[in-house]
Amino acid sequence: MRGELRKRNGKREESTAGVVVGSVVKRRHWRDGHGKLVVHAAGGQEAPSPATAPVTVPVTVPLELATSYRARTRGLLGRDRIDGAMLLSPANSVHTFGMRIPIDVAYLDRHLRVLTVRTMPPGRLGLPRLRSRHVLEAEAGAMEAWGLRAGARVEVVTGV
Repeated sequence: MRGELRKRNGKREESTAGVVVGSVVKRRHWRDGHGKLVVHAAGGQEAPSPATAPVTVPVTVPLELATSYRARTRGLLGRDRIDGAMLLSPANSVHTFGMRIPIDVAYLDRHLRVLTVRTMPPGRLGLPRLRSRHVLEAEAGAMEAWGLRAGARVEVVTGV
């Protein structure tokens, strides 16, 4: 039950994650539902000069949130397609048993930075990523089109 619904001093805690806004980290309480995922392109190791810096526009995609045990267990099972992405939180691994389509999987750390992106065909078991706190799932090829790769930062917008 680590990271899921925990009891502390007799009270239930829900899944939370830090969302970076400027230099301030806000605590976000997510519930199952819908929202938007904002993908900010990954920066290089060295800061480019302002004259040569590419202008990147954040990409916004529809998002399904799966934070309860039941929603995370169901995930994308049995679907033929998905519009946008699904965020599983908390999670550090996924499988594609019972899925009909290959999917892209992005493992996110607690600051919503992408650790790695993998494409998984149906019927596979992904290895757990120790630093991962959240997992994004989307149709195969979608994350590349969004510019989502290791080092990129995502933002979750709910209540839209």
